[in-house]
Amino acid sequence: MTKTKKLLLILPIAILILGSFTYFIQGDKEQAIDETLLQNLKMLHYAPLEINDALSEKIFKLYIKRMDAGKKFLIQPDIDELKKMEHSIDEDINNGSFQFFDKSLELINSRIDEAKLYYKELLDKPFDFAKDETVELDADKLLFSKTKEELKDAWRKSLKYQVLEKINEKMQSQEKAKEKSDTVKIKSKEELEVDARKKLMKTYDDYFKRLNEFKRNDRLSIYFNVITSIFDPHTEYFAPKDKAQFDATMSGQFFGIGAQLQEKDDYIKVTNIIPGTPSYRQGQLKEGDYILKVAQGSSESVDVANMRLDDVVQLIRGKKGTEVRLTVKKPDGSVIIIPLIRDVVVMEETYAQSVIIKGKKNIGYIKLPSFYADFNGNGGPSCSRDMKKEILKLKDENVDGIIIDLRYNGGGSLNDVVDMTGLFIDKGPIVQVKQRGGYPQMLEDRDPSITYSGPLTLMVNSNSASASEIMAAAIQDYKRGLIVGTSPTTYGKGTVQRVYELDDALPPSMSGLKPLGSVKVTTQKFYRINGGATQLRGVTPDIILPDPYSLLDQGEKEQDYPMTWDEIPAAKYQPLKPAYDINKLKKKSEERRENNPGFGILEAAAKRYKKQKDSTIVSLNFDKYVAEQKRYKAESKKMEELDKEIPGMEVDALKADVVLASDTVKVKKVKDWYKLIKKDIYLNETISIMNDMK
Repeated sequence: MTKTKKLLLILPIAILILGSFTYFIQGDKEQAIDETLLQNLKMLHYAPLEINDALSEKIFKLYIKRMDAGKKFLIQPDIDELKKMEHSIDEDINNGSFQFFDKSLELINSRIDEAKLYYKELLDKPFDFAKDETVELDADKLLFSKTKEELKDAWRKSLKYQVLEKINEKMQSQEKAKEKSDTVKIKSKEELEVDARKKLMKTYDDYFKRLNEFKRNDRLSIYFNVITSIFDPHTEYFAPKDKAQFDATMSGQFFGIGAQLQEKDDYIKVTNIIPGTPSYRQGQLKEGDYILKVAQGSSESVDVANMRLDDVVQLIRGKKGTEVRLTVKKPDGSVIIIPLIRDVVVMEETYAQSVIIKGKKNIGYIKLPSFYADFNGNGGPSCSRDMKKEILKLKDENVDGIIIDLRYNGGGSLNDVVDMTGLFIDKGPIVQVKQRGGYPQMLEDRDPSITYSGPLTLMVNSNSASASEIMAAAIQDYKRGLIVGTSPTTYGKGTVQRVYELDDALPPSMSGLKPLGSVKVTTQKFYRINGGATQLRGVTPDIILPDPYSLLDQGEKEQDYPMTWDEIPAAKYQPLKPAYDINKLKKKSEERRENNPGFGILEAAAKRYKKQKDSTIVSLNFDKYVAEQKRYKAESKKMEELDKEIPGMEVDALKADVVLASDTVKVKKVKDWYKLIKKDIYLNETISIMNDMK
């Protein structure tokens, strides 16, 4: 579609929005944001919600959670007082007033001032680690403290736990240092306790300093984002300064390590790993991880809990070639330190790459990190064109089958998904896209030619999202290939968003109120050609392999208020008849896995991670805590057995891709990639599955 056509589609909506603003009080910027945001949600969102008491209840619940996620400031009488206004939030929104917000701001600011006194007093004297008591680490399982005294004791337990953590961490580092040198000075537990309290005091001094810098506009952004989040988790409000950060993220400037981050419940969560970046190449940092601390090389770590995202970003950024160490909490509750060398994105590594894996059959393996495209039309790279090139190279080498790896592929260009899927089928529908109130639009492959008709397998996991899910769904619906996954379903994001400037909705007479910010709105939904949405349910693989995180909540369903799954009439398409029996392939795969110790380790890890995730009560007794941490570490160490090359995994470069030995940088990168392939237990099993195909 041309830019002119897009403009014609958007223009009537803009005119409608402009026509609705007739009663603003000149200069009332907050009211202007409220009204423009509400109008955008009502008129543009795929499934707009009625602004009523039911919506008020949801806003109240989510806002309280985001305002005091750790339950460290407000007490139950505060919640009771705010709850009196629970059913008037919709009136505030409709009237452009902020009575509920103003009251919440008054309460939280008052409680923050009181909490400053708690930590200073509590960290001024040693904790009693011989006492047998526990702390609940999952704030969602806690009730708000009934009194200030009860809240202060909750602070005591939290601070005691953090000091205990620091002591144990330092004792472990001392033990490692002692193994390397006899001259290392070893501090006693008592000395380490004093050091830990001093460092924690500094951490909280900085934390409360940041809280003091948290202005009304910052809180208001949280409030507006709660409102948008009730519509769906991908609809967001961006204050002007936040929009600048969003633009930087979308343009590919990813903080020097290649991770997209967001603030979630007082912590910094990794939401995406960008292909071709330090995090992607290093391999340990994953989507869903929480960053607890940041250190510059071997220097002292800085706690980033409760820190603003932009402050954390400044700590992570740095000069190319320097090291940053992230202390990360995994979804299973385990904590590890990940060293990363800051670098720029190496674009070649974000593109489709292929090799041949030799064995019983010669299998072509194509890694596709994302569905990339040149959205500006300047003749840049296209993943569908690149995929075709890789397939043709593999065909020239007479491979017996092809595996396309879409694990950790978060999506991208919709047009390229259609073109790429068309490489494997005759012409026909690929995906249905529906806008609010409209009929489904069918996106079809109109090219009757087939680039590759041989055995095909797609690999997916819980981080395969959006465009990856569309391709996997189409291949599955046509029965064109096998879907092998390491999770029960893919991510489950079946929606499309667009960004709108709130300033565009202001009449010229009110231009003095600019800038108001922007809103990212969910405007469309994807549907498979069989009629089912990819939203929430994702794609269920034909064969599911064990994964350590398979029993933990992951994907779209983990978000607050995700849009629901539904279905529309199926498209007209003709499924193929596979040359293999899926049930027989499943049975043979199960038999192999039963005899493979590696998969036994993965299945045991999944149960252990689930148990650890659910066991959120931790002992504050020093001996019990240390013993528990040693047990966790010993159990986690079993996973290291999988970090070995698999016998018989022979990887060969394609003749067209042979790298000259003189290009030492490229040779090293290729060798590093081959090492990862040779350690991949999932890829090894997928190859065995393809060997079983006729």
